[in-house]
This record gives sequence, C-alpha cells and structure tokens, in this order.
Amino acid sequence: MILVLSLIFLAYLIGSIPTAVWIGKALYGIDIRTKGSGNSGSTNAFRVLGVKAGIAVQIIDILKGVIAISLSYCVDKNTLPSFLNDVTYPLLPLQMTLGISAVVGHVFPILAQFRGGKGINTLLGVMLTINWQIALLCLVVFFIVLWISKFVSLSSICAVFFYPIITLLFNHFAGYDYDTWFVVSGFGIFLFVLYTHRSNIRRLLTHSENKIKIKFHG
Repeated sequence: MILVLSLIFLAYLIGSIPTAVWIGKALYGIDIRTKGSGNSGSTNAFRVLGVKAGIAVQIIDILKGVIAISLSYCVDKNTLPSFLNDVTYPLLPLQMTLGISAVVGHVFPILAQFRGGKGINTLLGVMLTINWQIALLCLVVFFIVLWISKFVSLSSICAVFFYPIITLLFNHFAGYDYDTWFVVSGFGIFLFVLYTHRSNIRRLLTHSENKIKIKFHG
C-alpha cells in the first residue's frame, strides 16, 4: 500500500511539471501565465510562444500522462488492494488513479504555485496509454468540433464528454468488459474538465471566447 501511495504522489509530481512555464522562461524570458489567456497549457503556448514551443509543450504534457500510467508496472498486480483491483483488467483501476493524479498535478502543480493548465494534453496521454482506439475516436470528435467551431475549449469539452460514451459503445460492440467504475470515472473526469474550463464556458456563453489563432514563429 505504501508503494501504491508513493506512485500516486509521484504521478502527481510528474503532472505538476509546468512545461509551458519552464519553456517560456528558459527560452523566451516570458512567464506565459502573464500573457495571452494566462493559462499555462499548450493552446496559450501556441498563441504566445509560437508553433515550435507549442508543439514541444504539447508533446511533453502528453508524455506526462503516458509516464504516469507506466508507473503501474512497478506494482505486482497480485498485491494490489481490493479497491484497486479488477478481475478482467487487474491494473486498470490503479492506472486510472495514477492518470487522474497526473491530470490533477497538471491543473494544480505544486511546482508552479498551483497555477497550471486545463489538463487536456495530460489526459490525452492517459487515454492513449489505456486504450488508444478510444483515444483516437475522441480526437476525431475534437477535430470535428474544432473544424466547425474554431474553439479549442469547446472541442476539448466535447471530446472528453464522449470518452465514457465511446467506452460504453466499445463494451457493447468491440467485446471489451470495462467495469462500471471505469465508465463512472470517465464521467467524473468530464465534470473535472468542466470545472477547469469554467472561465471558457462563461466566455462561450457570452460570445467572447477567442477562436484558434496561432503565431507562426519560434
């Protein structure tokens, strides 16, 4: 149990790495939290720092989710506590817990005064690691909504909303047997994403949200 708790905390620390803040300060002399939307995620990095920095931030933030999930392989599945065990997918509850911890770390990073991003890229890394097919379908939703609306925030919310729904469809049509805990946690993640995007939702409702615009420099 001590090992499991240590890994959950380590996943949080990995998620807490403030990629956009560190890249902005180290390479551009800019605290990205004082520019653009004030967010330290990849969307604001693209807008403020340019394409190269934005891509770097995005890749690293996705890898934070991948690495957090990979920590589960440090644990013997036969020694997991009962509430973190699943007969069909023994490591899945632990992996979801590690992934959620990394996303929370990204949103509330102890390494950056608890001022983080929205958590979408780290969540994408988690989703890709657990089931890349479901993650790719969610990306399809993201790009369709982005193409229609040009709003990254709305696209992210819609993609995460469809995550547990697509999981249910996979259970029914593709022979998967994810338990109720997994699907419920997916809806829990969606509610958390609504919370992290609450300012975006207000701007969407008042028609003041910025559409995607990227500076092609850097």
